[in-house]
Amino acid sequence: MKSGIVIINKEAGNTSQMVVSKIKKILNVKKAGHIGTLDPLATGALPVLIGKATKLSKYLIEHDKTYIATLQLGQKTDTGDEEGKIIQEEKVKVLDEKNVKNILEQMQGKQMQAPHPYSAVKINGKKLYEYAREGKSVEIPQREIEIYTIKLIEIDDIKKQITFEVSCSKGTYIRVLCEDIAQKLGTVGFMKFLQRTKVDKFSLENAVKLEDLTEENVISVEDLCKNQYERIELNDRKLQLFLNGVMLTTAVEDGVYCVYYKQKFVGLGVVEKELLKRDVIL
Repeated sequence: MKSGIVIINKEAGNTSQMVVSKIKKILNVKKAGHIGTLDPLATGALPVLIGKATKLSKYLIEHDKTYIATLQLGQKTDTGDEEGKIIQEEKVKVLDEKNVKNILEQMQGKQMQAPHPYSAVKINGKKLYEYAREGKSVEIPQREIEIYTIKLIEIDDIKKQITFEVSCSKGTYIRVLCEDIAQKLGTVGFMKFLQRTKVDKFSLENAVKLEDLTEENVISVEDLCKNQYERIELNDRKLQLFLNGVMLTTAVEDGVYCVYYKQKFVGLGVVEKELLKRDVIL
């Protein structure tokens, strides 16, 4: 079974889990898992780990992301996107470019944000959107997120829409960000469109649509890791000890390392207090 990562250009309508299920069938693999959920309406880069590479998710799940979003002003929906029902309407002032840019700049930096009530975050073992659909209120804890950059792309004053690009930390809800921007503009709004263009170094430019996916699109674990981690070369004796789970003494700094034997990639190891232990073995 081939192991590695594929970058899928997800189309609107598919859930992230639906994409994973289809990849299993296309590539005939038993294990697969996505890195960072995309809402069904959202499109764009969805990295999916397959085979033994699924063990790498702990190293990749925290990565930053970049999106292009369109904010529809003047209406608020219960879900925060265009799938929901309109629950509030407000007038929209003339959209002055200078003012819009200034407000977007105000959104940059570290801040506390609560997940949207219609999200898959679990509270007491139950997803928030399940509470919302039942009409039940629940206290939603805030989390720290960071907006690194946010840039205006386009203003459509006729449709009362703003399109922007945002680079942010893991856990940022763009639906909530859209609502906050609308509030600062003196109105209400919802997320009309969302496309993820980048997850860490995995960009939409390198993504493939599901219908075009083949084994040739699989990025190997070695290619995934060799430019990110330093390498450690093992001899015959140390290789067997390493594979058997024995921790090896090594004079390198703590961290994750690519492990090689006779120039062949073996897997990943972790060094803690000058002791190398195996982690992901291929």
